[in-house]
Amino acid sequence: MKIKVKNLPYEEVMALPRPKHEKPKRPNILFRTLVRIASQPALWKTRFSYSFPDKKKLPGGPYLILMNHSSFLDLKIASGILYPMAYNIVCTSDALVGKKWLMRNIGCLPTAKYVSDMTLLKDMKFAMQKNNTSVLMYPEAGYSFDGCSVKLPDNLGSLCKILKVPVLMITTYGAFAHDPLYNGLRLRKVKVSADVKLLLSKEEAESKSPEELDAILKEAFSFDNFRWQYENKVKIDEPFRATGLERVLYKCCNCESEGRMKGEGTTLSCSHCGAVFTLDEYGRLSAKEGETRFPHIPDWYNWERECVKKEIEEGTYAMTSRVRVGMMVDYKAVYMVGEGKVTHGPEGFVLEGDSGWRYEHKPLTSHGICADFFWYEMGDVIGIGTKSETYYCILDQVYKVTKARFAAEELYVKLKKRTSK
Repeated sequence: MKIKVKNLPYEEVMALPRPKHEKPKRPNILFRTLVRIASQPALWKTRFSYSFPDKKKLPGGPYLILMNHSSFLDLKIASGILYPMAYNIVCTSDALVGKKWLMRNIGCLPTAKYVSDMTLLKDMKFAMQKNNTSVLMYPEAGYSFDGCSVKLPDNLGSLCKILKVPVLMITTYGAFAHDPLYNGLRLRKVKVSADVKLLLSKEEAESKSPEELDAILKEAFSFDNFRWQYENKVKIDEPFRATGLERVLYKCCNCESEGRMKGEGTTLSCSHCGAVFTLDEYGRLSAKEGETRFPHIPDWYNWERECVKKEIEEGTYAMTSRVRVGMMVDYKAVYMVGEGKVTHGPEGFVLEGDSGWRYEHKPLTSHGICADFFWYEMGDVIGIGTKSETYYCILDQVYKVTKARFAAEELYVKLKKRTSK
């Protein structure tokens, strides 16, 4: 999927009028059916099925529907399960670029990723209370890189308490294995399924404390797709299954060099020390020579996170990259404003355009950042910004996307603990 792009100087982009807020639309049956029909071919190809044992016992809606975010298939899965229910979809604002009318009519509620947005809360309440429409939300906001949950926002339990509606949970199986983000949009032949359950009744959402609700939500979003694949012997024999894996496993666990890994075909190798790892048909890694330190990919990924955390504690973490910069300020286009440099350290992100402009993004601005691979087929990006302007930084070295995501999350946690004392 591509996005409409326009080249424009930074000053002209900043001078563009910002779009006026629009109240949520209740998608009518025509648009709900259109989405359902458009989703069907992909669901057929993956032999999609789902389990919903509580369906006949559900209390009346509307509902807050939470779903894990594994791949581009997720919205089609939701349609396959929820049709003909009327529901709005919380989505990133860039989804409306060049197709605002259509996306609004199918029920999209746009918001900037990882930005505090009280307008979104008002939109969700309006949809539920005025339009009698459920709301589908992917609280992780970003796709999983390693097949495990992305950090949830701090206030998710409070959100459930404020909305005072039953909460449904959709958990997918096989969607990540079918189309992991690192693999460059190459689809694998994997059966996809989902479990749907009533996670919280209206009474539970109202009576439990935000901390109790957060614990329930954290447990619901505790999953491991690579472990699921291995334990259920889900065979993936495509010859490209390790291609692009260096985006996730960027640091060699043998020599600890960074940016020297290369995933190609069925192997992941390090050009610095020569270590080679084979990714088997069940998602496990094995070293060509010697002991395999991390046969389970999420263990390697978490080790990288701990390494970044250690750099932060020791004061040695720093990231710099040349970037191409796209900006989003309305729904007409992503405006390419030229090249520049992004740096990241204990004080947050600093983005400097070659034409002289500058933007700073402090660590406590949000609990994470928009980090994506093959963003609209333009490249691997870091997204930072405000509710009014989003900067998409397409990096020159792809591994830095994952490392910057780790660092942004860990810096937020560290500073949040310091300020709460």
